[in-house]
Amino acid sequence: MFIFGYFLQATATVLHYVLYTYMLIVVARALLSWVSPDPYNPIVRFLHSATEPVLFRLRRALPLTAGSIDFAPMILILALVFLDQFVVPTLMRIAYMFGG
Repeated sequence: MFIFGYFLQATATVLHYVLYTYMLIVVARALLSWVSPDPYNPIVRFLHSATEPVLFRLRRALPLTAGSIDFAPMILILALVFLDQFVVPTLMRIAYMFGG
């Protein structure tokens, strides 16, 4: 059973890095929305294509705008932090119970 524990531990670690990286991408997208970036820049296009599907669903489910301020990135960042602080330690704890 220790193999399953190591597998869960590795999964939790990878999930932590994925959530953290996606959070940085969302922060970069939010910071770029304050300026007028070139929409044809490959980095801007990547940030937009990586975050827009999730942000679109979030905006559709929760219309959180106040004037011209969009709160969807902040809600997404809070959700990512919650997942990182709840799911990852839970997986680690389960992994330790299996001897990982």
